[in-house]
Amino acid sequence: MAIAGSALESCRGRTSAGWVKYDGNPVLGGALGTCFDVSVLRLTTTYRMWFSWRPKRSIAWTDSTDGIHWSEPAIALAPLPATGWELEVNRPAVVYSNGLYRMWYTGQTATASAIGYAESTDGAHWERILPDPVLTPLPNWERPAVMAPGVLWDEAEHLYKMWYSGGQQYEPNAIGYATSPDGIRWTRASVQPVLRPELSRRWERNRVAGAQVIKLDGRYCAFYIGFETIHDAAIGLAVSKDGIHEWKRHPANPIIRRGSSGWDRSSCYKPYAIFDGSRWLLWYNGRDGNLEQIGLAIHQGEDLGLPSID
Repeated sequence: MAIAGSALESCRGRTSAGWVKYDGNPVLGGALGTCFDVSVLRLTTTYRMWFSWRPKRSIAWTDSTDGIHWSEPAIALAPLPATGWELEVNRPAVVYSNGLYRMWYTGQTATASAIGYAESTDGAHWERILPDPVLTPLPNWERPAVMAPGVLWDEAEHLYKMWYSGGQQYEPNAIGYATSPDGIRWTRASVQPVLRPELSRRWERNRVAGAQVIKLDGRYCAFYIGFETIHDAAIGLAVSKDGIHEWKRHPANPIIRRGSSGWDRSSCYKPYAIFDGSRWLLWYNGRDGNLEQIGLAIHQGEDLGLPSID
């Protein structure tokens, strides 16, 4: 009996916990070159994606009605080399709150990274609010780079909450946490990482990074990257009561790992997931050699099988 491509991927151990890679992956890349580290919002009738576009050293945006087929991208935010800290920009996190689109993004030089902030009324045209970063690395585990912010707006607490990656410039080492009343002035909850690699878990023992954290049933759920080595990464899930302490890993981690061949055969990075009412759509960048492109994994139903934290 023939096995469908998506089912074949799963039975080869490339996904777990109900996740299946879309048969037509990648959904963005090809002639665009390296595309990576996305942020997605579900609008009224469409999805809008902001992604890192390496050939342009910029952040681009694109729309889709189904999360699979995307419009021709346009530049949302280009670098400003004159600032001295953003020779290129990438790794955005976009939130819509209080009538504005708000973007936290990574500005990079050859040796350091920091996090900047911009606002937009339409999600396409962006204005930097400050010439300087809103978060820079401390002289501890974060140096020389903070990058890849993941941000949510907590309406009940009237706070923006950010999980950011810090450490080495090539691939950061761990995940920190900070809060802000306005998206500009940030206070770290700890001078230490809140999510570290678990050395007993081979797939993430080298480092963890690139978290998207959402609130689900009153808990904080983190989709994140785990690195077995600096060149071999996969995607996992963890859950915490407060988004800071006692993260419990999904028992089936990693939920998405590199393919046995094709566009994501080298590594899987930076997840971003949305529940559409009946299923989860999770976009991630897969690497084949030096080329990264964006693909999709799907999970039917809302229950992710997360461990209890009571």
